[in-house]
Amino acid sequence: MNKFMKEALKEAKKAYDKLEVPVGAVIVKDDKIISRAHNLRELKCNCLAHAEIICINKACKKLKAWRLEGCDIYVTLEPCAMCAGAIMQSRINTVYIGAKDKKNGCVGSICNLLKENTTATTNYEYLEYDECSSILTNFFKELRNKKRNSV
Repeated sequence: MNKFMKEALKEAKKAYDKLEVPVGAVIVKDDKIISRAHNLRELKCNCLAHAEIICINKACKKLKAWRLEGCDIYVTLEPCAMCAGAIMQSRINTVYIGAKDKKNGCVGSICNLLKENTTATTNYEYLEYDECSSILTNFFKELRNKKRNSV
């Protein structure tokens, strides 16, 4: 597994431990991680607290710029429409994706926002690691079992 995707997966595991949907992201510039994040929607009571959005915010603060040119983002799950849009708007060069999201993914699954003719071009590559999809499968399986057992 790619070393940066391993770091994104560590972030996903942090989300898992917090009972958040286990998605993690890291942004890399010049072969160094400049920001990292995981989902915090439940804890922050905020639908915008996706791993990618938090990670982009941190990178912008670190670089003191809204343009993240020269940066790549590694995400454990295919970005949704909101995150794909934010990635494009931030001028990130390439998105590396660990698992597809057939219900919400907007980098090829239900649509592909990154292929649209916009002012910014963002490349993408599916790495598709079993660990990235299995952490999500296990999380939702455990969640369903807890709901069944609490009834």
